[in-house]
Amino acid sequence: MTPAARQAAYYRGIRMVPYDLLKEVAVAMLVLLVLVAVLAAALSSPDVPPLTIQKWSQDDPVDLATTVAAELSGQSASAQYGPPYDEGDASVQSLGPFSPQKWAGVHIPVDPANDFVLQPLRYAAVGNPDLTAALSTWDAAGDTQRSAWLDAYAHAVGQATVQGGHLAVPSGDYGPVATLVDEDLQLARSGALDGLLLRSGRFYQTDFTRPLLFMVDGGWISEMAKDEHLVGDQWGMMNETGQYPGQTWLWLYTVWYQLPAFQGGGPLAANADLVVVLLMVVLTALLALVPFIPVLRDVPRWIPVYRLIWRSYYRLPSRSGTAERPMEERPRAG
Repeated sequence: MTPAARQAAYYRGIRMVPYDLLKEVAVAMLVLLVLVAVLAAALSSPDVPPLTIQKWSQDDPVDLATTVAAELSGQSASAQYGPPYDEGDASVQSLGPFSPQKWAGVHIPVDPANDFVLQPLRYAAVGNPDLTAALSTWDAAGDTQRSAWLDAYAHAVGQATVQGGHLAVPSGDYGPVATLVDEDLQLARSGALDGLLLRSGRFYQTDFTRPLLFMVDGGWISEMAKDEHLVGDQWGMMNETGQYPGQTWLWLYTVWYQLPAFQGGGPLAANADLVVVLLMVVLTALLALVPFIPVLRDVPRWIPVYRLIWRSYYRLPSRSGTAERPMEERPRAG
């Protein structure tokens, strides 16, 4: 049988509707182009400047000072987080023995006190005798003495004020802590701390892990996120800044965080990220396996949405008395 005969046999008795594919595509592309141009002009995303440690130090210096003291005392969220940053367990998620976070282990080691505070100050200590003396005093002190200084400072920093660009706290026995914190604040206000936390020893400084962790340890960035509608209960990953539609393909991932079970106090809140990831893995697998699941693959036949899409085809009368046959019953070339 020739190819033409096989094609004629395959399509015999099947109604066809002629249309110009090139014309259809051209019109569709033109409509989309106009629509995109109009929406881009009317709903373009705002050009919000990036949040930096420098801006943090200018907007809320007391919060930054409190965070620096928490890093030195090992009480910050980063210091107790757990894998992949350290050996803590405050943010480790698991379902019984199933804990991929623990299995992966510490592969991005971070020492908040040294990486966020002390090491940047050591770089800045060159030519600064007061800072050099404060670092020497800190290094020579034992853990008990350091804890006493930090506890005293933590109780006083809430009453701190900024005078002449420097942080002033009520008098107390803070050892070198007050100097270290104020010098770190000066680094931040100059913008140098942003750069120092990016040091990775590579040519391209593109690893923002440390500055991001440091900023998240404070309270200022959380308030900024709320103002821009980016936190979880505001559909954070679904939005760009300013309530503009963003990555809408993430809606199925983000929707779980809006359910009470995944929010604070809910039974799944402590391990919400892990549970959501597992749910998405299961749903993705189901989607991929739809053609092989007996009941699920029959749903399109039971709910014939395809008849609405191809309604013009199904409205046409049968040709040559041939009964209407669904697409899946087309004859095969023999």
